[in-house]
Amino acid sequence: MAGITNGDFCSGLLANGFDMVTLGGYNADPPTMRAGREILSRGRPEFDIPPKDLTEHIDQQTRQIKDQDFWNGKISVNLRSVTPEPIIEISRLKNVDVVEVNAHCRQPEITNLGCGQELLRKPSSLEKFTKEVVQKAKSMVSVKMRANVPEVDDIQIAKTIEKTKADYLHVDAMKPGFDTADYDLIKRIRDATNLFIIGNNSIKDIESARKMLSSGADGISIARAAINGTLSFDLSQI
Repeated sequence: MAGITNGDFCSGLLANGFDMVTLGGYNADPPTMRAGREILSRGRPEFDIPPKDLTEHIDQQTRQIKDQDFWNGKISVNLRSVTPEPIIEISRLKNVDVVEVNAHCRQPEITNLGCGQELLRKPSSLEKFTKEVVQKAKSMVSVKMRANVPEVDDIQIAKTIEKTKADYLHVDAMKPGFDTADYDLIKRIRDATNLFIIGNNSIKDIESARKMLSSGADGISIARAAINGTLSFDLSQI
């Protein structure tokens, strides 16, 4: 959740039992940073970190989380960039366990750059981009995709990500017109690939979490249900 999930936000949720938290999404190069300021200007939350300060900022945020002695989980950083290099640079930070390629953002200022979910419309470009991150990153690599984008073959995208040897596929299983996730899509990705699938969307209670896992996800991610800095259900009961 851009503009929200910083070190303070993530640190406040650690006691709920999460084994990975995600910082970001951050805009990692000048074009996406300019787009981020345009998004801010129309009232949406967005991180606005100058290019020269981004690496130091993320390093500070990760150290803040890792300083919580009781927690030994992973830190992921979700990043938008026109080219792979800024994502690779962030992967070199000591406390970054996973860099996540953002093929998910649908804000027009980002998609007009060919970033975010626009990457899904060009599978060969997404493959090349992700493969370079995988080959050069000093951390694990995730790709976050939005499901059911018009004219996008979700199964083709999943197979493309699998070819890159990315460690995780993080699926926002958005189902337009419904207030539940597209569990059938998770099943189809599970049947078509051997990827580690993180299922996301509309996980708001134990039942929806269990349904995501029973559909074939290896893990779940929670966003809106935790937006107030608390969680209304016990993760240990899933």
